Amino acid sequence: MQHLDMVKNILKNVLSLNDDFVKNSNASTNLLGAIPEFDSMAVVSVITVLEDEFDIFIEDDEISGEVFDTIGSLTLFVDSKTL
Repeated sequence: MQHLDMVKNILKNVLSLNDDFVKNSNASTNLLGAIPEFDSMAVVSVITVLEDEFDIFIEDDEISGEVFDTIGSLTLFVDSKTL
């Protein structure tokens, strides 16, 4: 997972989480339903930052619960978009 640390930092910044989040989270850390700050508005904000940071475009039909299930699933999605 090429962009794992970058994705973790983006999540930390967008969700206003503390530094412990980056240190203690890994690819299997759950997102949706596990982090109270990660609501539908946060998903939109994360998508916007991912698009800007990685110079990618995310289509509406690419957004699913599976993509945002864990940090790993989100990172794999970003990795696939940056190939």
